[in-house]
Parts: sequence; structure tokens; C-alpha cells
Amino acid sequence: MKKTYTIEVDCANCANLMEEATKKTEGVASAVVNFMTQKMTVEFAENADEKKVMKAVLKACKKVEPDCEIEF
Repeated sequence: MKKTYTIEVDCANCANLMEEATKKTEGVASAVVNFMTQKMTVEFAENADEKKVMKAVLKACKKVEPDCEIEF
């Protein structure tokens, strides 16, 4: 399953770091963060719990940029 989320990120470098952190999160098959559109597209691994995975993604992204927001 693939879903797109609205995010708030301050710079392109942080967006790239958030993308890498998201890809390393358990339950994520792939991820793309687009700084220009302020969107994150996440493809979930089979049988992954979307809410649990996105909470982990947000936690990982906050390590990159403490004030980032993901609307899910």
C-alpha cells in the first residue's frame, strides 16, 4: 500500500535526510520526500500497521529536524 502525506520541512537537505530515515524504518518498503511540494510518499511493507509505522517514521524524522510535522 502506498500513501502520500503532507509534511512540514524547512530545507531540501533535511528533506533528503528525512527520506533516508524513513527508508530505514521497519515496515517501510520505500519512501520519497519532495521538499518543493512538502509531500512524503510512503510504500508500506506487506502486513505493516500503517499508524504504527508512521509514528516510528515521525520519531525518526524528528531526530533529523525536531520541528518537522507529518499529517497522518
